[in-house]
Amino acid sequence: MSRIGRLPVDVPAGVQVNVQGANVHVKGPKGELRRAFSPLIGIALENNQVIVTRNSDNPEERSLHGTTRALIANMVRGVSAGFEVALEVEGVGYRAEMDGKTLVLHVGYSHPVRVEPPAGISFEVDQKTRQIKVLGFDREAIGQTAVEIRRVRPPEPYHGKGIRYAGEKVRRKAGKAGKGAK
Repeated sequence: MSRIGRLPVDVPAGVQVNVQGANVHVKGPKGELRRAFSPLIGIALENNQVIVTRNSDNPEERSLHGTTRALIANMVRGVSAGFEVALEVEGVGYRAEMDGKTLVLHVGYSHPVRVEPPAGISFEVDQKTRQIKVLGFDREAIGQTAVEIRRVRPPEPYHGKGIRYAGEKVRRKAGKAGKGAK
């Protein structure tokens, strides 16, 4: 049995979970999420807990068991507390700023790069620490948005300049050896 899959998902106060077969609808103070899961996995709401079960030990059901439980747990946590991903802007003259709800990145191109937030996503920028926060209730959308921001100027290995995740270690390479060495 999956160690993650067998754990029940506690539903906090203020969050409503509606299970109809393989479809799950979660609604809370931050927003609402819907998702359809595989019919091979059983999903039930009992005593303010979501319980995920599987019928057999075939490999497909085993692989879906823990994944389904983790996705439901992320939905419940997202609509109650929300998620956040932090990015850092590193480099001389590189900066990020807000223009209304739009993120504007000055990262070494001849023009500023504007990033519009998708529905349910918001940005925060701290000018002192040069940090960008991607906030929202859908964990997948937040992760995808953070990837797209990082893709504007990924960290390069020679000088370490670019946009990176907070705490990400960039493996640095040595530059040219110089004129005298052969």
